[in-house]
Amino acid sequence: MNRPLPSESAVARGAAGQIEILADAPAEARGIALVCHPHPLYGGANSNKVVHTLARVFRDLGYVALRPNFRGVGASEGVHDHGAGESEDMLAVLDWARARWGDLPLVLGGFSFGAYVQARLAVRLAASGLAPRHLVLVGMAAGMVDTGGARKYETPALPKGVPALIIHGEVDDTVPLANVFEWARPQELPVFVLPGADHFFHGRLNSIRNIVARNVDAAGS
Repeated sequence: MNRPLPSESAVARGAAGQIEILADAPAEARGIALVCHPHPLYGGANSNKVVHTLARVFRDLGYVALRPNFRGVGASEGVHDHGAGESEDMLAVLDWARARWGDLPLVLGGFSFGAYVQARLAVRLAASGLAPRHLVLVGMAAGMVDTGGARKYETPALPKGVPALIIHGEVDDTVPLANVFEWARPQELPVFVLPGADHFFHGRLNSIRNIVARNVDAAGS
């Protein structure tokens, strides 16, 4: 039985300098999964447990899972740019990944602020004819949120025709569930709600893993 490779540290170049990346690859990479972490000004990093969970389930589905650090986190250079520069950086990471692994099917995943960045990125990719095959958005940042300092996210509508898996906690007190319903309702997007789960999904990582494994196609299928 082929075993997955150990996590690898890598570096890509973006507009603000180097972008630190953790890569989790299966024995045979049949797709690429880009996974984005929560808000960098509130402790978000590519080691976040939800991001780690997404990366491992994508890897087990045959995708090489890439976990970049946003600007100013770890060894990534630059300063926080509220999603705009971060979206540009993710395009650079994808260019780097395609140069290494080829033009494989793409899945985008993100948690909280990372999910917001991935929604922006999906719009950009779809406009250029390179839409991802699936989106997995956990704890989506939408509307007015409280992360220790209130802020509002104008989260874009997702590209039509791209399957989206949206997972949210019932008792999320950072991004209220009502915010996500308000964003999803006009798009007629279903939302998986985990009863009793908070924003950080304490004790619910296996639930996230199982939902993703059941609803995202394996790479190469």
